Amino acid sequence: MCNKLMDTYPNDANEVDGSGVAIESEQISELCRRIDVLEDRLRQAQRLSAIGELTSTTTHEFNNILTTIINYAKLGLRHVDKTSQTNAFEKILIAANRAAKVANTILAAAKNRKQTFEPVNLIALVDDAMLLLEREMNKYKIIVEKYFPQVAPEIMADGNQIQQILINLLVNARQAMPNGGRLILKIAHDETEEMLDLTIRDYGCGIDEVKLPYIFDKFYSTKSGPDETGKGGTGLGLAACKEIIEQHKGIIRVESKIGKGTAFTLRLPTVIRAKLIELQEKNSSN
Repeated sequence: MCNKLMDTYPNDANEVDGSGVAIESEQISELCRRIDVLEDRLRQAQRLSAIGELTSTTTHEFNNILTTIINYAKLGLRHVDKTSQTNAFEKILIAANRAAKVANTILAAAKNRKQTFEPVNLIALVDDAMLLLEREMNKYKIIVEKYFPQVAPEIMADGNQIQQILINLLVNARQAMPNGGRLILKIAHDETEEMLDLTIRDYGCGIDEVKLPYIFDKFYSTKSGPDETGKGGTGLGLAACKEIIEQHKGIIRVESKIGKGTAFTLRLPTVIRAKLIELQEKNSSN
């Protein structure tokens, strides 16, 4: 937005609007600065909101893990034979490792760091997101089907940001099926274009075709407000998703039909493609 304003009102000249009021270039620069500050604050608020939702979800997950650890610890104390105790220790270790993975995922998302692009395993990101939401999916009787290749090339991405998008879309899909349903996750490698396509498809209520063109607009929401879990209704999530994907030189698409469900597809460049794009941008700027 600021670039467009500066192009419209060059620094070496003043402009006059329709009412005859002179608009100084310094005023435009100050306006741009304020817009940048507000956008940064909005992105920070979105990040904190996502972390808050994750914390709420993982609190229940940690309770389940602690219950498992306590129960097997009691079992190991009751049974003195080596086989029972070994089995109890193994179950405790599995639960503890799961807790550590959940905690590390939350801590990584909570880090207030600048956007950093590096090779990332998209399959692992999806699996981590599902780890955080597994309890919620089970609670609402969502059957998750995964169709992933055995091996997929890495994408060049900020892993934390992509994971926030995944969690946002997965929660949206769950909310679209309050009475349960199927959730399909599919990853496909377009070898010709060197892109990875991730599709998140639900078979829920769908989105009205009149509303569909506006769902990526800031502050627009198809929801009336938060559901019983306190999630949804801000109108910020999908706009942020689109912005992040475009920063990654990718595309986000949506298909939906009332009563049939919704499918979001994230199309992201592989490391090879990302390096090619970077090289092309450097050559064009020279």
